[in-house]
Amino acid sequence: MRALIAFLGLFLLAAFGSSAPHFAAVLQEHSYTSAKVDYVVDFPSPTWRLVDEPDEVHQHTEFVYGDRNDGYLRIRKETLEEGITISDFAHRDQDQRTRFLPGFVDGKGDPFTGRLSGVTRSYEFTQAGKPMAGRTYYLQSDNRTVYVLRFTGLRDKLLRIRNQTDLIARSLKLK
Repeated sequence: MRALIAFLGLFLLAAFGSSAPHFAAVLQEHSYTSAKVDYVVDFPSPTWRLVDEPDEVHQHTEFVYGDRNDGYLRIRKETLEEGITISDFAHRDQDQRTRFLPGFVDGKGDPFTGRLSGVTRSYEFTQAGKPMAGRTYYLQSDNRTVYVLRFTGLRDKLLRIRNQTDLIARSLKLK
């Protein structure tokens, strides 16, 4: 009789206990959208929080992962000039915006596929003597529009949340 009770207890624990972490993970996800933006983006962790929304002066949305050094995200909608590929746009954008950072080291660019497709560019730099990293996702919604997601943070911390940055970029969709 004890063996039967023990078996049933273990069976119930295995049946319902294994799904509990899944439900907890689903509950932790949250989405961001606003009347000020034309997209929806999902965040896989409640640690990501909104710090700034677009206004008349700034046309970007900003999020941090706990602390700005742990992970910082800026999302901006850009216009793609006629005849320019997304790869050319990414190369030119990095050449104009990040190449001048202290200790800049160019990384590689890769194709990226999500709800919107595009390319990524990675790089490293220093800030206040600390090794930093950046990863930018250039996601093309049509032949004239690119959504730029710029992630920066301490090099080792940004590397640890790489799976989250990829998930966030893959989740971006238009309203």
